[in-house]
Amino acid sequence: MSRKNDADVWEYRYRNHAEPGSPIRQITLSTLEFPTETKALIHLQEHVLRINGPKAYSAKHVPTLGLVINRFTQEERIAEILKQKPGEVTILDGISYSTAAGYRSYLRNYIEPRWFMTPLTAVKALEVMEWLKSLNLSPKTRGQIRALMHLLFERAMLWELIDVQRNPIELVKLRGTSRRQRKPQILAPEKFQELTSVLREPYNIMSIVAMCTGLRVSEILALRWENIDFEAGMMMVQQGVVNGRIGKVKTEASQDEVPLDPAFADVLRRWRGDRTEGLVFRSPFSGGCYYSGIIQRQILKPKGEQVGIVGLGWHTFRHTYRSLLDETGAPIGVQQKLMRHSNVATTMNVYGNSTLRAKQQANSKVVQMVMRREQPPTQRECTAV
Repeated sequence: MSRKNDADVWEYRYRNHAEPGSPIRQITLSTLEFPTETKALIHLQEHVLRINGPKAYSAKHVPTLGLVINRFTQEERIAEILKQKPGEVTILDGISYSTAAGYRSYLRNYIEPRWFMTPLTAVKALEVMEWLKSLNLSPKTRGQIRALMHLLFERAMLWELIDVQRNPIELVKLRGTSRRQRKPQILAPEKFQELTSVLREPYNIMSIVAMCTGLRVSEILALRWENIDFEAGMMMVQQGVVNGRIGKVKTEASQDEVPLDPAFADVLRRWRGDRTEGLVFRSPFSGGCYYSGIIQRQILKPKGEQVGIVGLGWHTFRHTYRSLLDETGAPIGVQQKLMRHSNVATTMNVYGNSTLRAKQQANSKVVQMVMRREQPPTQRECTAV
């Protein structure tokens, strides 16, 4: 419909039989927000289901995956979260900034172009599996897209857009989605000391924090002096930062106390100076948090190559920390707590790569036990015989 002094609109009219006289009601949508009839109809699907009831829609109004996507993005407040500027604390009761960015990327670039207009009942597991295999992406990324598709169907059942049933995406099986593409890199303590000698402040301090605590880089860059108790010998990990946006830590188990060794505490005290509050690592350029990707690309990798470490990344320190815990003989339960993993299987499987030194020591103990039994008899034993 045309408007004299405004943009054209779409008008959707229906008769409300629940009211006396069954009056005609109307829903109006702007063509600026919904430029095509198809987009307007997709948006109206939820209203049609509400008006008629979830069991009463006609074949013309069978809900599509696009309807689920629209409602999902609204309920998760993805657009609102992504509008937040660097330095701001992200919505505490919502998903993290990185998760919101990942969802939007997967939806816009992959799921929507292929499935937005497809009725939910027409999405078949075999077709989804073949489509995922055809994407020129890493196995891990394909697995993440599959997980998002699975979540969308869970929400569709929750909202009664389809009957509660087995999620069809459960039938989609992909190989290698959880398999590591390359073996985790582990640093010897001597090599790490060589690295810190060529790193300037504050990057050498950041690396020391990573190696002495096993913290994720998102947690290191969000550390505050108020959360470090030098007297008690501990610090509390309470938040993380991604792309300059401060939010929640990765998991509930991640929010925990981390012990502060005296030698490590001395390093932090010297770095602190007269400061008693604020970010431990405050960017002199923005006054907010550093960006981990820039540091890794411009500082860590070049300096790592300078001392013979190829492909150095932030997670190398976390993997090394876990391996050194193994070398100390720390019980797996203690390792899980220090790594702040929700599941002990993550500690054992994902971060369970031991150092060569630890392997050699363990192997030597076995060899010594075996060889002790197979050694030839001594001269005294031969004489006795």
